Amino acid sequence: MQTITIKTTIDAFIGKCFDLSRSIDLHVQSMRNSNEKAIGGKQSGLIELNEFVTWKAKHFGIYLKMTNKITVLEYPHLFIDEMIDGPFAKLRHQHKFKSIGSKTEMIDFFEFKAPFGIFGRLAERLFLKKYLEKLLIKRNKIIKLEAEKPQTI
Repeated sequence: MQTITIKTTIDAFIGKCFDLSRSIDLHVQSMRNSNEKAIGGKQSGLIELNEFVTWKAKHFGIYLKMTNKITVLEYPHLFIDEMIDGPFAKLRHQHKFKSIGSKTEMIDFFEFKAPFGIFGRLAERLFLKKYLEKLLIKRNKIIKLEAEKPQTI
């Protein structure tokens, strides 16, 4: 099992950051390079407790499908999505939010386990962890940019 932890400070209030993080539409926008699309379950808007989304995306030259479910949602401080069907042996993404004045610290705890026993563990260490970390950092940059946009009246 591998764990990735990423902290992102965003100059926006916690509720806005929380909602942007569970926006299906913003997620699709942030994953444009992998041609990621929501193809089942909740396909747009804000995902809620016990809802699921099925994603289809191209990674490593092949299309993969993965279904994730929101198993915990405590607005605006925490939500957890877990893979219920897909390419990993296990995947759990904990999204935590903490107010720091008018800013928000967004913390991702991303746990995953590749399939295929020893070969999966080797892939985790050689390239998969770094690849997933880059995806998460890119996604967080998009959330930060959107949250910090000046509001228009």
